[in-house]
Amino acid sequence: MSNLLFSADPHSHARPAEVSVHHLRLHLTVDFTQQILRGSATWQLRRAADTAQELILDVRGLQIEAVLLDGPSGTPASFHLGSHDPVLGQALHIQLRPDTTAVSIRYQTTPDAAALQWLSPAQTAGRRQPFLFTQSQAILARTWIPCQDSPGVRFTYEARVEVPAHLLPLMSAENPQQLDPSGVYHFRMTQPIPAYLMALAVGEVEFRPLSPRTGVYAEPITLPVAASEFEDLEQMVTTAEDLYGPYRWERYDLLVLPPSFPFGGMENPRLTFVTPTILAGDRSLTSLVAHELAHSWSGNLVTNATWNDFWLNEGFTVYFERRIMEQLYGKPYADMLQMLGHSALLHTVQELGATSPDTHLLLNLAGRDPDEGLNEIAYEKGDYLLLTLEHLVGRPALDTFIKEYFARHSFQSMDTASFLTYLRQELLDKHPGLEEQVQLDAWVSGPGIPDVAPPVSSERFVAVEKAQRAWQSGTPALALATADWSSHEWVHFLHGLPAGLHPEQLTALDAAFGFTQSGNAEILAAWFPHTIAAGYAPAEEALHQFLTRVGRRKFLVPLYRALLATPDGLAYAQRLYAEARPNYHAVATVTFDALLGRPAG
Repeated sequence: MSNLLFSADPHSHARPAEVSVHHLRLHLTVDFTQQILRGSATWQLRRAADTAQELILDVRGLQIEAVLLDGPSGTPASFHLGSHDPVLGQALHIQLRPDTTAVSIRYQTTPDAAALQWLSPAQTAGRRQPFLFTQSQAILARTWIPCQDSPGVRFTYEARVEVPAHLLPLMSAENPQQLDPSGVYHFRMTQPIPAYLMALAVGEVEFRPLSPRTGVYAEPITLPVAASEFEDLEQMVTTAEDLYGPYRWERYDLLVLPPSFPFGGMENPRLTFVTPTILAGDRSLTSLVAHELAHSWSGNLVTNATWNDFWLNEGFTVYFERRIMEQLYGKPYADMLQMLGHSALLHTVQELGATSPDTHLLLNLAGRDPDEGLNEIAYEKGDYLLLTLEHLVGRPALDTFIKEYFARHSFQSMDTASFLTYLRQELLDKHPGLEEQVQLDAWVSGPGIPDVAPPVSSERFVAVEKAQRAWQSGTPALALATADWSSHEWVHFLHGLPAGLHPEQLTALDAAFGFTQSGNAEILAAWFPHTIAAGYAPAEEALHQFLTRVGRRKFLVPLYRALLATPDGLAYAQRLYAEARPNYHAVATVTFDALLGRPAG
């Protein structure tokens, strides 16, 4: 579908079918003292017809100081803000003249802008300088840039960013690799992207190249470990290209953020943001990087038109990620990832309810925060549909389809209806009876998991389950054959242990394997629910440190829920949350304010 054919987006006030933006000139000054950004956003416009008299942008919490027609030195425009919606923010209505081709908005953010995480030095790894990072997905770009905040609207951009001279700014664009004494930096993104991929980070970071087109940024104290952990990055990019076509964004760099980052990673073009919780020391958690890399095709190159179509981003990306990991580390390794994902999918379906419309691939999120759709349904059920297609038509046919899909729709948006039309024309109709075998409508518009889905298994997890049974039958923990286990095997082991373990049993496991003192966040997150349920005192301080330092929502939600399931757990969880909340991003605090209540003060 053409990028100029815009799907109706329930999460944006904009009307891009009438007037759309196509290029942004952004000027920002980063003020750490007041914790605000101030500056201007100048938009180049496309008008569907000369009769279109109004540009509508999305804003939330921005202080609009002036709006000018035809650029920063143009004439004042007539504008007004619509009524406030707690999820969508406000519509910024700007009246246009018939000859208007650009609009400039002077504005500043507020200290509580939801996309912006301002960290004190104590909240960083180095503990010396403050840090700022943004998280624009799903609809938070509007809290730091007045924009048409819909994934179906794409634009190029250039930016001038002024920061304190000792800090380095980075964006989802062409980036500097060392400090400029002036503190003034210029950025350029020549490929069109949607607003949710706008990104900015500012901090005491340094760069280390990994290959001519890949590298890693991190705080100086973290950089050596990060560079070692991501040594295979160029090989990942090459493997991805071998599968589904050329990488279209020139560079692929990583930025390791402080621990409060709410996600595992964010696929900002040219500069993936990643959590330090994947720095396991043995490269065993780098499938997350493969996932964010895969987004360079699925999501960044071909983008879901609305957040109801989110599965088109994540289902393809999970499938692609596991294909990369299989090429690099073998099928038994990828099978473990598939099993872990499958377990997460079953858990999510159970949690939402097997008949819930929220277990459909195509969602209806109108009137709701689109973050409610960012769960394992989009990721794992979407992947499972592609696995089913692979099972029925074979990898060569599916790979040909996917590669052509990315090539034909590059730098465009895609909604579910258009994708299904394309899928039928280019794959299903070429195999008579295939659509009935796949049960396509049941996947996309039906609840749960269709029974046509092929089984998943992992030979390495079979060995783990044998060790679980042996331990439960009395074999001492030190006698188990665990020497070659990866993080995934340890996580599967811990997830498979029975509920209600006694403190004495946890003591024996801890003495053998050192779970409480593990530096591996995935292992800790799988261990702590057992220690919480048992009231295992030796893990209490480690749990406290984890919850107050780590902001990754994937880990936090199960741990707080585990606390709530214990006697007196609510009061303890609330005390912990009151201490930890300043270290969490708004994406996480929205969840926990509802779960635990917002702390006073």
